[in-house]
Amino acid sequence: MKRLSKILMLTMVLGLIASACVSGTADTTATSTTQAATTTTAGQATTTTAAATTTAPAPAEPIKIGAIHPLTGGLAGAGIKMDNAAKMAVADINDAGGIASLGGANLELLSADSTGAAEVGQSEAERLIGEGAVGLIGAYQSAVTTNIAAISERDTVPLVIDVAVEDSILQQGYKYTFRVQPNATAMGKYGAEFLNDIATAAGETVTKVSYLHEESGFGTSVFEAFKAAAAGYGIDVVAEIPYGAFTVTDLTTEMTQAAAPKPDVIVVTGYYNDGVLAARAAQDLALDVKAVYGVADGAYDTPEFTSDFAGGEGFFDANYHYNAASAKVVEIRKRYEDQFGAQMDTASMLAYQAVLVLADAINRAGSTDPTAIRDALAQTNMTDHLMAYPGPIKFDSAGENVSAQPVLMQVQGGTVLQVWPAELQESQPKFPAVSWK
Repeated sequence: MKRLSKILMLTMVLGLIASACVSGTADTTATSTTQAATTTTAGQATTTTAAATTTAPAPAEPIKIGAIHPLTGGLAGAGIKMDNAAKMAVADINDAGGIASLGGANLELLSADSTGAAEVGQSEAERLIGEGAVGLIGAYQSAVTTNIAAISERDTVPLVIDVAVEDSILQQGYKYTFRVQPNATAMGKYGAEFLNDIATAAGETVTKVSYLHEESGFGTSVFEAFKAAAAGYGIDVVAEIPYGAFTVTDLTTEMTQAAAPKPDVIVVTGYYNDGVLAARAAQDLALDVKAVYGVADGAYDTPEFTSDFAGGEGFFDANYHYNAASAKVVEIRKRYEDQFGAQMDTASMLAYQAVLVLADAINRAGSTDPTAIRDALAQTNMTDHLMAYPGPIKFDSAGENVSAQPVLMQVQGGTVLQVWPAELQESQPKFPAVSWK
């Protein structure tokens, strides 16, 4: 059985990488590997076969790529899982034959700890590039990723963003940074749209929301995008309450402030620990609302949330998500849990996906030159990806994935399920829905 599982895994990874080469671009045609040697005699092409005694070529040198995530500090739980996913992706690619256009060269992952600090992430990017990394992935936080993107641009080494939402990262005219996940505008826009959709479908009205968000560029940018989009549906943000995600230990005061204008829904954007604090405060206060609704929240769509917080039934999150209906995703998540003893969440799947995107570009470039890899990334057209997106992973001129959009999830029966849009549903949304009512 283990041998069969190994064969299935190798077939899957080869398919994921090969399926990306469908754009028919110059980059694709330029990376065909050398076939049998040919000679031309009087205009006739003849194939010459090497003698059996020909010495086999030396194995290709490993190709170094870097992964930067918070491996210590308050976000280490997420960062370690993402780093493990990147390691798993590299191992899968190598087991499937490596980078075909470069003689089957293996990838070598160089992991780095941002510690959750922008300046540390920046210095780690410089270190990895100095050690020979031809591409980077990362970095979970917008502030950290902003600094890494600047280094990538300066040193002309491509960065594939797995998780970092702030719009401004890719509003600098950069040519070497590409984002797989939805940006803040998409998160806010679809978050407001999905809220209006499920309320309308349930025959309910939502005209007022209060919004708690962590105070950095991440939370602020998602909030601003949501507020602008919500206005188009007649939804008014009656209270905005920012907080420090890494200093707060209780959100009861903030949640009380959010409840004061009597909103229909409480909206939350933040990381995992503060997301759980917000949920506990909402339950402790038994808020008279129709829902607690995350937008790009780091807690409410994770497997850990349902075990760490007993009152999570009914919580929503509009966020990036893996394609739960994909057999490949199911297989990858099972192997991840078997190997690391933890469930693979979407941030980790995005780290895995980012490695596949970078490896595909290296293969199509047929080169370890970072600029050639960057050019191949710009031509990416990956159809057989792992995310719940309506189209291929394909980047616009700014480096944004044109198909990236969130999906709405809800905790139902202790499990996080996709509930909107209809074509991605695992279950119907339940609205209103708070566990204490």
